Amino acid sequence: MGKIIAVANQKGGVGKTTTSVNLSASLAATKHRVLLIDMDPQGNATMGCGHDKAKLNVSCCDLLLNEVNFDEVVVNLKQLNLDIIPANSDLTAAEVELLSIQKGREGRLSEMVRQHKDQYEYIIIDCPPSLNMLTLNALVAADTLLIPMQCEYFALEGLSALMDTLSNIQERINPKLKLEGVLRTMYDGRSRLTREVSEELVRHFNDKVFRTFIPRNIRLAEAPSHGMPVIHYDKSSKGALAYLALASEIVRRDEKESNFSNN
Repeated sequence: MGKIIAVANQKGGVGKTTTSVNLSASLAATKHRVLLIDMDPQGNATMGCGHDKAKLNVSCCDLLLNEVNFDEVVVNLKQLNLDIIPANSDLTAAEVELLSIQKGREGRLSEMVRQHKDQYEYIIIDCPPSLNMLTLNALVAADTLLIPMQCEYFALEGLSALMDTLSNIQERINPKLKLEGVLRTMYDGRSRLTREVSEELVRHFNDKVFRTFIPRNIRLAEAPSHGMPVIHYDKSSKGALAYLALASEIVRRDEKESNFSNN
């Protein structure tokens, strides 16, 4: 059975979509069955995989509103060896519609996705940069939460709010939701502030801070404009190697946990 990872942070510009796209592509490149779900009305994950959000016949919006079934909305991206549920600005309409529903609105995505969970080893959900109904749907559907963040002090404040949300969801709706880990993005080890915030994260979250960090990298920034993950744009770049390392770290953790639970 697959694992559903929500990539979320209510603070924008922390590398959330970059992480969703490149982690998905890296897992797929290492022969894992992967589904990427774009839950952001901006549709940047869709575009970052080379799929034109302006030409969608059906999208994540239609799935959430029960207007299509799961198989109708999934697109196979052969060039990346992964599947995607794409999104565009129509997803805003889905959020408005969900807000008008009194019962079960937080679990709509979970209903749609969990029955197909065994088709994949990893399902990655790219969340919008806010704690809204779309993000809530993603967290209810997910097994774990992956938090990308820059090592700056304002980011620590936002992280505190996100952890409060995680606790509330665990208590009220999804008690099985766990923290996958905190990922340090746009990392510059030359900066004293970066190092200090990084040390603070490790003190607070211990081994939940990924050993892998994502450096600032020009090729990583360029890749989305070419409609491809960095591993397909420049596989030897520091950004590509970092996301391959992240994928490997997650897989190793899962294998270790699986072996522990079987013994």
